[in-house]
Amino acid sequence: MHIIEVDSISKKYELSANKGAVSIKNGLKNLLTKEEKEIFWAVNDVSFALNRGDKLGIVGSNGAGKSTLLKILSKITKPTSGEIHVRGKVASLLEVGTGFHPELTGRENIFLNGAILGMSKHEIKSQFDEIVDFAGEQISRFLDTPVKRYSSGMYVRLGFAISAHLNPEILIVDEVLAVGDADFQKKSLGKMREVAANDKTILFVSHNLTAVANLCNKTLHLERGRVKQFGETGEVLSNYMAALQTNRLEQSYESFDAAPGSQQIRLKKATLIPELLEGQTYLDIRNKINISIEFWNTEPNQQLNISLHLFASTGECVFNVGTPPGNFGIGLVQANLEIPGHFLNDGTYLISFMVVKDKSIVLYNFEEVFNFEIADFREDTTWYGKWPGYVRPVFPFPIRQLSDSI
Repeated sequence: MHIIEVDSISKKYELSANKGAVSIKNGLKNLLTKEEKEIFWAVNDVSFALNRGDKLGIVGSNGAGKSTLLKILSKITKPTSGEIHVRGKVASLLEVGTGFHPELTGRENIFLNGAILGMSKHEIKSQFDEIVDFAGEQISRFLDTPVKRYSSGMYVRLGFAISAHLNPEILIVDEVLAVGDADFQKKSLGKMREVAANDKTILFVSHNLTAVANLCNKTLHLERGRVKQFGETGEVLSNYMAALQTNRLEQSYESFDAAPGSQQIRLKKATLIPELLEGQTYLDIRNKINISIEFWNTEPNQQLNISLHLFASTGECVFNVGTPPGNFGIGLVQANLEIPGHFLNDGTYLISFMVVKDKSIVLYNFEEVFNFEIADFREDTTWYGKWPGYVRPVFPFPIRQLSDSI
């Protein structure tokens, strides 16, 4: 028997649009209000089933219906149609303050949440110290302060600590990684792994696809409230990432007159080709990138070289690399560059390049020729936060035991 069954659930909202119309009666102007209803389906005919111990990642763009689905599963809101069967105690961390009474202290809210989950006072007490320790020193200091005075970060720390420690059979988490410092995120993911290892069921909404890939065995991709795909995580995320990457990897021109450039040089073709692994559908940090540039040169005996710049999406230049200068005659000139795998970090990048004469005169600057995105990839890790920096090289970095004494 499935622990969660979702059968054709939908959630409809009516959005009001007020339109004012002016009429004249008895010499007076009256403002008449017309109200029109626009129907919005936040979740539309969603079905899936989970077995006990499944870990479900839910992905999709903003507005796809992920949070609405979790609210329905947590019984915070009712579906417009369809049926849900949930068999087991559910703990949810959906929004800042969900399940908290603002006038009660942190201590009192721990006992309130435990009681809602059906736990005895003795059971809650047995977990109390561990909950407070996990939530951190700041929560410990303000444990007897009403939670309405807590910051959003403190709310999330305490909320997750309660949800994960009070022995739920089903844990529902919405973007816990979006709030809190790196230490808290690492602790939260570690706790989710621990809960998962105890044959508990987890539903996890996150934009951090690395965390979804490492934590979840199944993934649900929502698009505009509907199920785009549901299945094994590797397959679903591969298709999802391939659809997300809107890369510009080639520019090609058939004729000299139609090509960008100057009268001295014109771009014929520029291609960026990632070397994907077998079965891979999108570019990630492991992949080598091959760049080829071809341009027409119209003047004889020119000393030319190419200077290429790779920029992060924020505008910083990550690196600049140039070809050696060479003497070229009239005709077609080509240059090739290989960017090794395990060099660039995940992120969005732009590439521009210029053709330079006599090592100093820029004949033409071809701006933003390539625009591409590199996805993250990690194995055997418990840290899924953003890896710092623009480069992510794999250098030999040995570590060894020098002695067996202090």
